[in-house]
Amino acid sequence: MAKGLVIGASRSGSGKTVVTLGLLAALRQRGISVAPAKTGPDYIDPAFLGRAAQRPAINLDPWAMSGHRLKHLAASTDADLLLIEGVMGLFDGAADGTGSTGDLAELLELPVVLVVDAERQSQSVAPLVAGFANWRIGVRVAGVILNRVASTRHERMLVDALAATGIPCLGAIPRNAELALPERHLGLVLPDEIAAFEGFLAQAAQSVGDYVDLGRVLDLAQPLTDEADTPRLAPLGQRIAIARDDAFAFLYPHLLDGWRQAGAELSFFSPLADEAPDAAADAVFLPGGYPELHGATLAAATNFKTGLVAAQSRDALIYGECGGFMALGEVLIDKAGVPHAMAGLLPVVTRIDRPKRILGYRRLAHASPLPWPERLAGHEFHYSSARQSRLPPLFHAKDAYAETLPPMGAVIGRVMGSYAHVIDVGSA
Repeated sequence: MAKGLVIGASRSGSGKTVVTLGLLAALRQRGISVAPAKTGPDYIDPAFLGRAAQRPAINLDPWAMSGHRLKHLAASTDADLLLIEGVMGLFDGAADGTGSTGDLAELLELPVVLVVDAERQSQSVAPLVAGFANWRIGVRVAGVILNRVASTRHERMLVDALAATGIPCLGAIPRNAELALPERHLGLVLPDEIAAFEGFLAQAAQSVGDYVDLGRVLDLAQPLTDEADTPRLAPLGQRIAIARDDAFAFLYPHLLDGWRQAGAELSFFSPLADEAPDAAADAVFLPGGYPELHGATLAAATNFKTGLVAAQSRDALIYGECGGFMALGEVLIDKAGVPHAMAGLLPVVTRIDRPKRILGYRRLAHASPLPWPERLAGHEFHYSSARQSRLPPLFHAKDAYAETLPPMGAVIGRVMGSYAHVIDVGSA
């Protein structure tokens, strides 16, 4: 039976992504079969985790997914260990206070290894860790990894202080300015965009291997328990053409796996390479990503745009999420204020030259041609904005507080899109 372990942190920026990457690579180098997972609605961290583990990472979202779904997805791994990276601080969740890494650890009955940024503190680490360990009875902090430790003397002060908590220190990783990943407006850049990523990963693996007791980490893992899965989102069609490249990289593996299990045939194409969707596809999916970084290339992608028009003509369902929604519009205005002609299937103009961050979980309701239940769970995260003609919206939306938001997206016939990323079936 596979085992699981959660890597949490006291706050964002503590280094849990780098520590998790190092753990995945170091354990793999030692012959351990380890699978990665990420808590919450994240596309970028899973791309890094997958590279480190050399197998796809899954998302486990305790706000948007049911307990049955979470347990089934976690237990479906064929690895010996499922290593789950948390999100933000251990008890940080959605606006309504739910959906935290702690919630997931409690639901899956898995222990937490807490990553603590030790920079600019010494003995105060003890009350910090004790506070996290005693905050909720159902969440067990089983060990601590200290990060960004300044010296051997600093390490000794930290470890001596932690002894009073009774929680073992599993390792102390020295401060290293080279163990940092570049970022941009939606978070980290993707691993394929980092020329020296393999070198970075090797360094992270070495740091973790040298300064963390991997045997003790493995000993903490607990068995995963499976539960019968609940119905998943139906395939968009029988033959689904899916855009996938650096401009359209935000795909949830659990959705694709569910579509395959339902018997759908999936094909992939690259708009950046001016590839058209499969001419036999009865559905086209344009996921989110970074089209705003590739405006000129997409504007010149005549095969891609002609292929979308052909799909519309044969009445295929065409669905775009966030970046995909932008690509379905008429014009995309990039950061420099330069307009680029998009597919023109929806009368929408999007722009990112006046950035404003919009993010949060969304409760969605629709009556569109999407073959999904009326109520859905999703999230929104973008800096661009959209101006559109009066069209039927794709979704009516509420935030995590259940407060009503403006309608989202647009629908024309069987072409539709919005800024929402759909995660799973919603609740009533």
